[in-house]
Formats: sequence, C-alpha cells, structure tokens
Amino acid sequence: MTVFHIDRKKAILSVLKKHETATVQELVDATGASESTIRRDLTDLESQQLIKRLHGGASLSKRKMEEPSMSEKESVNQTEKQAIAQAASTFVEHRHCLFIDAGTSTIELIPFLHNKEVIVVTNGIHHVPLLLENGIETYVTGGKAKPHTAALTGDKAVESVEAFRFDICFLGMNGVDGRQGFTTPDPEEAVVKKTAMSLAAQSYVLADHSKIGEVSFASVASVDQAAIVTTNKVDEHTLQQLQQETAVKVVNL
Repeated sequence: MTVFHIDRKKAILSVLKKHETATVQELVDATGASESTIRRDLTDLESQQLIKRLHGGASLSKRKMEEPSMSEKESVNQTEKQAIAQAASTFVEHRHCLFIDAGTSTIELIPFLHNKEVIVVTNGIHHVPLLLENGIETYVTGGKAKPHTAALTGDKAVESVEAFRFDICFLGMNGVDGRQGFTTPDPEEAVVKKTAMSLAAQSYVLADHSKIGEVSFASVASVDQAAIVTTNKVDEHTLQQLQQETAVKVVNL
C-alpha cells in the first residue's frame, strides 16, 4: 500500500512537471484515484513544499531563484501567451514608443504590432530578428547577455534604457503577487525592468496564469505600479485580490 501511495504521488508530480498546473479532475483521470484521495495527496505534497495548492488544483512549487531558459519556456502556455499579447497590443497606438522586455510572453506581442509603425526599445536578443522581420524600427540596449534567457542586463543595459522615454512599457515577470508585488529571479534584470517602468507613461505586465501568485527572489515593483494582462485561467478569488490593487485585463480563453 505504501508503494502505491508513493507511485501515485510520483504520477501527480509527473503530470505537474509536464503541464506546470493541473486540476484535481485531471489528476484523478491520470491516476485513477478518487477526488478525496488526490486532495489528501496534494495536501501531503504541499507540506513537503513540492507543490502549491491552487483553487481546484495544484502547480509545482518554484524556487525563488529558479529561472527556466527561453527554450524551456517558449512552448509552455504558448496559446495563452499569444492571447494575452493580442489583447495587450490593443493598448498600442500609431507611432507609440515602446519598451518591450525580454521574455517569452513579450515576444508574442511583436507580430501584433506589424501595422502600427511603432518604435521599440528592447533588451531581448531573440526579439530583434522578429522586430526587424515585422518592419519595426528597433533600438537594442547594451548590457551583459544572459545565456539562459537571452536578456541584456547590468549597468550598460540600465544606462541604455535611461536614454529613452516610453509611451508604454511591456514587461514579463516570473512572479505576480498582490502582497509581494512583481518579482524576477535576477536582481540585475529586476533593475532593468524597474528602470523601464519609471520612464514609461504606462506599464503592462503580461503574465499567464502560472505566474500569478508566484514570488521570485528580486523585487521589481508593487503591483499598483503596472496594469496586468492575464487570462481567466487564474482563479476568481486571486483575480479579485489583484483587481483591488491595480487594473487587470482578463482575456477569456
């Protein structure tokens, strides 16, 4: 019986590693266990800090300094990220000056800017070819290239950003939490994000549901410093908490 418990919990963790989040019903289907048994297993796994309970399901616990690579992130929640990016693009007007942060959520924004004749400043190395492909006037920050995320960071990146002023700043975040604010694993990258926000008339954080309620190592800003664009995959209670702090655009999937 003990082995069965262990195998079932391994199966739960395997589902979460593959999909990042799962509902209780999805875990019931994957394991053949009852709903009450799955809920008990989730409580046990949360007490071991292996998972985080969500409304109606669970997600893997994330280490505060853990930062997946671009290749690891780009296929995760991609449909959701595209829907968020399309919604965010509606805030952009003709000839706006934009800062577009490095990351797999913000890169999805670029194709939706094709006909807006915007000017973009970015610290995302992977963003540059796509911006040029779409005929967008592009400025690239200086800075140290991070091998994992292809982001330009450090003092040179901050100095580059400080030379511009933006109508809108679009940012990605690893953590979005009503109490702990916007967070990211790398303190140097946090400074770039914070600087860009301070120089923009309006800032938007593009965050799929897996980022909501998470907290990473380095603070960027409190949640009232930027509007949030996310989806209805975030549970209603969490959305209501965020909406008390800032404007939240919810995209229905």
